[in-house]
Formats: sequence, structure tokens, C-alpha cells
Amino acid sequence: MEFSRGKIRQIRHLMILAALLILALIYSEKVFMGVAFLFGITSPFLVGGAMAFVLNIPMRGFEEKVFGRWKGRAAAKFKRPLCLVLSIVVLAVILAVVVGTVVPQVVATASEVGKKIPAFTERVVEGLDRLVRDYPELTRRIDELELTEINWDSMLGGIIDFLKNGAGDVLNSTFSVATGIISGIVNMVISFIFALYVLAQKERLEDQGRRILWAYLPETVSAKILEVCSLLYKNFSSFITGQCLEAVILGTMFVVTMSLFRMPYALMVGVLIAFTALIPIVGGFIGCAVGAFLILIDNPLQALWFVILFLVLQQIEGNLIYPKVVGNSVGLPAIWVLTAVSVGGSLFGISGMLFFIPLTSSCYALLRESVNDRNARRRMPGAVGKENGKEDGSVVEMKKEEKAAAVEKAPERKPGGRKNGKRP
Repeated sequence: MEFSRGKIRQIRHLMILAALLILALIYSEKVFMGVAFLFGITSPFLVGGAMAFVLNIPMRGFEEKVFGRWKGRAAAKFKRPLCLVLSIVVLAVILAVVVGTVVPQVVATASEVGKKIPAFTERVVEGLDRLVRDYPELTRRIDELELTEINWDSMLGGIIDFLKNGAGDVLNSTFSVATGIISGIVNMVISFIFALYVLAQKERLEDQGRRILWAYLPETVSAKILEVCSLLYKNFSSFITGQCLEAVILGTMFVVTMSLFRMPYALMVGVLIAFTALIPIVGGFIGCAVGAFLILIDNPLQALWFVILFLVLQQIEGNLIYPKVVGNSVGLPAIWVLTAVSVGGSLFGISGMLFFIPLTSSCYALLRESVNDRNARRRMPGAVGKENGKEDGSVVEMKKEEKAAAVEKAPERKPGGRKNGKRP
């Protein structure tokens, strides 16, 4: 059996890939150490890229909607810096308003809660005493349990040893924390400067990346990579915008309803729920738990009504607001949203919960498109290019025109270059 040059090349590439995978498994510990080392070096630039991505959302709005009609030499020189400064100012103002509103409320709430804790403790003790008096059988059962006596001498000795020997450890820990804070500040400054550079030169960087792809990869592969990048950008930007809008709506609903029912800490709890709602599915429940605890110390009956109010508003938000604001933006069924949040949270914590939803949505859209195209080419009964013969409502659905645009925007190859992924 004779093999063509293409088959031989594919076999060679597979053998090289298999060898690399085997070596990575053999030296997995060193590979992980190397990856961690590279991640530590590049982390300021990765954070800077994330900053640039977030800042680009309002910046693009300013460029296209506010200053879209501004043309000419002055626009080419000043529009980009002006939109960048306005985006930074808008985000800084929002952050300042939130911090200026929440921090004084948090300080006042902490002071108030501190004053109410003793009274709350007394009420708890009285409730336990009443429980013991009303249910003597419970007391007898507790007395029958074998409780371990506390060794006060051993505990006192441990405290003395800590005071003698732990002072140095405390100083070392303090020094390490201070060093970490300084290093974090320096990395954040580097990240911010890198983000500014990326935003100021984003078209040039995009063109450079496209040229590199077209220089070293076949045209079909380059076009597919650009298509995937476009899809990822749409999904992530739509998800961030929709999630922020949904959080603001939910927080406003809590502030208004809690104020109407005269519940304490309305503003602080509303802002807290708005922030925690940025975490999909589970975020609102975290804010509810904290808010219920604060209200419980003040009035247990109102805490119960707050939980009921939360469940009602959560149903309204989950069934009406979220599908319209966020659900349509990512085009991902609820079962896959839950899967993405669970897997992302298990692997990377809260950050994984955030970015796994648009990532899973992108993979879902690509897989759906590939399956539909393959079934249509094979003339599967009832198969169409789009689900149910209708256009999907997702904003991330790639159109044929958008796919062709990736090829049209690509730099022209000079004679003698590759054509259709093959050497002439």
C-alpha cells in the first residue's frame, strides 16, 4: 500500500505528538513546575490582557456609538485616546460611587451589629434555657453523652509556648505579607500599563497576529482560528455585559423591595447581592446568607421574611430577567450553564465559574455548527443548517458572511506562498 505525501506528513505529525505526550506524562512533575513558573512570569501580562478586554467593552461603545461620526485627521489622532480615557473615568466613577456608598454603610453596620450581639446572645441563651425546661428528656440525653474533659494545663502550656516561640513566626509572616502586597501592587501597575498599550494598539496587534497565522498555517486553519477568536470575543463580551446588567437589576430590586417592607440594611444587602450575583447561579445565595445573618441579629422574624423575599425575587430573576438579559447573550441551555459553573468552580474557584460559561458557550456553538453542517451534507432526514430550521436567537451565532470576512481581512499572499494549505 502506497501512502501519499500528505498521509506521510500526517503520520509523522501524529508520531511527534504522541512522543511529546509520553514525555509530558513521564516528566509530569517537571512539566507542571515549568508551567507554574511560566504562569508566574506571564501573570502580569495575562491580567493586563483581561483588563484590556474589560476596558475595551465601554471603549468600543464610545468609538462606535458616541464618536462614530467623527472622521478626519483630528479623529484619527485623538479619538482613540479620548475613548480610552473616558472608559477609565467611567469605570473609576462607578467603582468610587460603589465604594463610597458601601464602605460607610459597612462600617456603620459593623458597629451596630457589634452592639446588638450581646443582646442576641442573651436571647439565644434564654431560648436554650426554655428548651431545657420544656424538654427535660433532652437534658438527660445530653448528660448521658461521654464528653471529653478539657485539659486546661495543656492549653495554657500551648499558649505560653506560642508567646515564647511564635513571635518570630509572626514577624516572618508579617514580612511575607508586606512583600506580597508590594509585589501585587507592582504587578497591577505593570498589568495596567500593558492593558493601555494593548488598547492603544489593538488594530496593529490584531493585524500582526493575523499575518503570523497566515504566514505559518494553511488558509483553512487560519480562517478557522480567526472564526473561533471572533466567537470567543462575542461570547465573553456579551456575557460580561449581560451579567453586569443582570446584577444591577437584581440589586435594585432588593433595595426597593426591602425599603418598601422596611427591612434593615436595605442598601448594603442590595449592593452585596448585586456583587455576588456576578457569580452565576450560586452568587445570589451567598449574598442572601450574609444578609439573612445580619437581619437575624436585629430581628429573627424579619430574617425569615427576607429569605422568603429572596426566594420570590430569585424566581422572578431566574425565569424572567436572566434568560432575557444573559441567557440569550450566550445561547447556552440551562443544563450546560450548570455544568460549566460546576466544572469551572471545581477547577479554578470563583474565577472558573465566571469564564467557563462563555467558554462552554463557544464550544457549544462550534460543536452545534459542525454537527448541523455534517448532517446537512450527509442529507440526514430532518437535518438543517440551523436548529429546527430557524435561526438561533444567540448573538454568538456565526453567519456565513462573518466566516468569509475572516478570509477577506487576511493579508494577501505573495506569489510563491502557500495556497489552499499546500506548497505550490
